[in-house]
Amino acid sequence: MLFESDKVMFEIYRETGYTGKYRVVFFTELQDHNKETEINHALAGEHFYDGFIKNFGKDEAKEIIASLLNRLNEGEPVDPGEVERALGDHIA
Repeated sequence: MLFESDKVMFEIYRETGYTGKYRVVFFTELQDHNKETEINHALAGEHFYDGFIKNFGKDEAKEIIASLLNRLNEGEPVDPGEVERALGDHIA
């Protein structure tokens, strides 16, 4: 069983404004100075995928997420199931 401190909550979303870029926010890593802004950006965006990654090995999981964001932002079709498969054992 994982405790709250053993996992990182995140969301991948698409900006609905001018750029339309896909972005990620790691909610449990936000600080007081950027928490409200980042949450508002995610809420204003179009939800794509959310979940938890294990804190142990999170750097590798973040690299996988960054790679998926690059693919999405280059116009490659990626579905939420592919995100889950790519993250594999990193999902908490």
